[in-house]
Amino acid sequence: MRELVFALEYEPGRNRVADALAAHPGARVRSLSLHATDDHLWRVDHATGTPAALAAVEVAFTDGDYYADCLATEDCGATQTTRVLDRTDDTLVLYTDWEPTPVCASVPHLAHEHLGDGVLFETRHEGRHYTWRLIHSGEGDVGAFFDALRDAVGDVAQTELLRTANASGAPGESTTDDGVGLSAEQEAALTAAVEHGYYESPRAVDAGELAAHLDVPRSTLTYRLRRAEERLAEAYVSRDRSADASPAVY
Repeated sequence: MRELVFALEYEPGRNRVADALAAHPGARVRSLSLHATDDHLWRVDHATGTPAALAAVEVAFTDGDYYADCLATEDCGATQTTRVLDRTDDTLVLYTDWEPTPVCASVPHLAHEHLGDGVLFETRHEGRHYTWRLIHSGEGDVGAFFDALRDAVGDVAQTELLRTANASGAPGESTTDDGVGLSAEQEAALTAAVEHGYYESPRAVDAGELAAHLDVPRSTLTYRLRRAEERLAEAYVSRDRSADASPAVY
């Protein structure tokens, strides 16, 4: 099995969910389940954030004139139903049923076309950054899939390949032997941040200046740093737990 991880970074005004998340930093949406056939798609998503953020996410999912994952640039006439399965003060679980039309395109349908049957999907949406993790047989044409994806996305979003390797680990992990699982892009962002004084107090450079140095959008840089910091924190806690669990030697 092969793993393919990539991200779409949506331009303002081109995806309602991305706009809602960008307006509420800290909010995020991740898929709990996602299944697609040639003419149907079902998914369950788990959103976290403030009550205002969740209200905006719910409206983005339920009140749009076309499905949020549709890559068509205009209303394609597809039929969708989204309903709330669960809600608390800081979480929201949504179920979506989507029937595309011949002019629609989506990541799962392009994957089925070019990577074959049995593709598994995992998604994570933060701000305008929408990360997809695909597990596939490895017998399809990844190049043709990306060509079709870029054609379908057009100028709606930027497409960034994060990882392609044998299936293992968590979304965005690198094959580098760093013991943490940072992607090459996350490692480069973290290294630049340290070298340019981003973590000094006071900071020697802000996020905008660092992003300009790396020639990436500010939102992309902050996303990479946040994911790198998350992986480092997880590795640190895991190491301490392993040490605590080790038997004492006398």
